[in-house]
Parts: sequence; structure tokens; C-alpha cells
Amino acid sequence: MNRKLGMAFIALVMMATSPSKMNAQSCAQHTNTISENLRFNESTYPYKDGLLIANFGTEQLNPLNSEGKGYIVYSKEGKNSVLIPSDGFLSAPKGMFVRNGHLFVCDVNKVVVYNLDNPSLKPYIINMPEGNLFVNDLVASGNNLYVSVTNTDKIYRIDISDLSHIGAPVEWVKVAGPNGLLIEKEVMYIASYPADGKTTDKNVIYRIADLDRPRPERFITVPGQYDGIALSTNKEALYITNWSPAQISKVDLKSKRMTPLNLSLEQDLVGPADISTANGMLYIPDLPNSRVVIVKEDDFLD
Repeated sequence: MNRKLGMAFIALVMMATSPSKMNAQSCAQHTNTISENLRFNESTYPYKDGLLIANFGTEQLNPLNSEGKGYIVYSKEGKNSVLIPSDGFLSAPKGMFVRNGHLFVCDVNKVVVYNLDNPSLKPYIINMPEGNLFVNDLVASGNNLYVSVTNTDKIYRIDISDLSHIGAPVEWVKVAGPNGLLIEKEVMYIASYPADGKTTDKNVIYRIADLDRPRPERFITVPGQYDGIALSTNKEALYITNWSPAQISKVDLKSKRMTPLNLSLEQDLVGPADISTANGMLYIPDLPNSRVVIVKEDDFLD
């Protein structure tokens, strides 16, 4: 286990955040919070008119822990239930993806695959090459599943055409600190996060226009500690999360204009992570605060 990476991440949680110099877009007080049965929740994923929430379940926040206490909560209509219990297979579950009744979950040095028709079955483990610890997010195009690994600057591709015989991870492209992933109209957007906690001019939002010939290009050039990335309901903008400063921004896909959102929360965000959208709502996991903040998109969409 790479303790330096884990400690760098924890240090980011403790850092004071500075206000953004960009103009913020105001948001009315149309927020809600999910916190029941959550413990260091990093990722959200819309599922069956509800929401999957990935939790570390540990006493201390460590994204590279090996304690095996991770679990998945299913939240719907104000009620939370444990879908995948702490079974020892998950330690720091992060990005998720569902295909044909199978739940893929990023974890430390692996991707864990559960059969949602029978979650109690032993999951299938996709082991990543040695040294790929900060396995972070998942996104698919056709039968190709893409997996970001923040600490090795790599995105891998996995063949999922046959879920009974899932392919091995193959290195696909290198890009600085790949974290959150999104594919829209066969174009991939990548949020870059510095695994060592030291932001550089390489930690920006990238775009790959051709998945067959991947060549990352800078889409947003403002450096940050970018984590999650999601598409707006009207498909005209991206939402991106940033740890420093801790905020959510909207990015217009045409103009590339990035506008921080003023969510007017009673408790400020500390570590907004793997964000998602569904049914006109924005779901923001605030990892250190063990909560998911829910905001109506209507409050800030044009």
C-alpha cells in the first residue's frame, strides 16, 4: 500500500480552501441531504429511480485503505438500504457502472463486479496491473469499459462484450491524474486530480474526441484538483467537482465558460467527489462529511 498517496489525500481534506476569483452563479435554497447509513461516501450512481452510494465504512478517511469495510447503499424516496454489505471485498469503493444487472465498482488496485440479481454471490475481481492503486472511475462506450487510475496517469480499457468472460485491463492512454470520466456523443471528458496533492498546470479538464485514436487535449485550462464530472440534464453543460477550492462548477460545452455554483449551503462542501445527475437533480457526494447533497438543476440551468 502506498502510504504517501493516502496521506497526501488526507492532507487535502484538512487544507483550508480559498474563495474562487471567478464569478459565482447563485442558486436558490432548493437542497436536500442524504446522510443515513453513510460513512465516507465517495461516489454516486443513478440506478432504478434511486441512487447507489459507495462508502468506505472506515473509522479514518483513507482512499487507499485495505480494511475491507466498504459497502454500497441504495437510496430511494428518502429511504436508505444496504445493497452490498461490508463483505470484505470492498475497501475504498469509488466510481461505479451498471451493465445488464452487473455492478462494477472501482476499488484499490481492482474493479469488483457484483451480480445485482443476487448480490450475495461472491463478486468477480478484475485485478489491475501492479502499482495501479488509485483506481477511480468507470465509463463505457459500446462493449469497452474505461477505467481511470489517478496515481499512474493511465486509463485502461476492458472488453465487457461477454459479462461471463470479462476481458483483462489493457492500457489505453496516458493523461495526467485521470479521475472522473464522462462520455457524451463518443467524446470522453476527463477530470484531472493530483494524486500527490500538488496541483500543476497539467491538472485540468481533458477531452478525447476520437476513442479509436485517443489523443487527450485540454478542454478547460484552469488548474484544479478535479474529481467528479457529470452531464447536465439538457446536455449543454458539464458539472465538475474541485477539492481546492471545494466547489462545483458548470462548464458550457460550446463556449467552455466555467462558472462556480454558489449553492448557499448551511454546511459548506469540504470534499465534493464523484458527482452524478438524474431526473433534474444534481447528486454531490461530500466525502469527508459523509453526506450526499441534492440540488435541483433548475436553480442554475439557463
